[in-house]
Amino acid sequence: MSDHFICSICGIQHDGLITDRAYKLPDDVWSIPEAERSEKARFDSDLCQFGERFFMRCILLVPFTNHPGAFGWGVWAEVDWPTFKRYLELYKVDGSSEPAHGGLLANEIPGYPRTLGSEIEVNFGNASERPTIRLTPEDDSQLAEEQRRGMNHARHHEILDLIEAAN
Repeated sequence: MSDHFICSICGIQHDGLITDRAYKLPDDVWSIPEAERSEKARFDSDLCQFGERFFMRCILLVPFTNHPGAFGWGVWAEVDWPTFKRYLELYKVDGSSEPAHGGLLANEIPGYPRTLGSEIEVNFGNASERPTIRLTPEDDSQLAEEQRRGMNHARHHEILDLIEAAN
């Protein structure tokens, strides 16, 4: 594995290992054939509505145990209408004092079995930050455990290999 990567956003080579992975859409929306997707769902890079279902783009952080920082999963949360509406009201202001809102993880994450539909808590951020996701305290999945305890260097490499294999 290389100690540098080409960023898919800016196209520039960066030193170090990849420390994030983003999903363009919730899995259920992504699975719609591309020619039909914009007819069946309304979406941009932060928000998505698919029928009576509402989604917000969030960050799920898994801290590293061997060095500072975290792996950031740019995933989608499915939330109810009141949560979605509240997020829209706070979209351009600081919503970090807002209590956590419940939701469901809307993406399957490589290296973590059955993440799609996992119960989550969504915390709004300030106007320049995406909301963050925490798996619930009752969740005993590998993802929840690693979010609480962190991932080591070997696990980070394993995740990167799984991401590369999925592409």
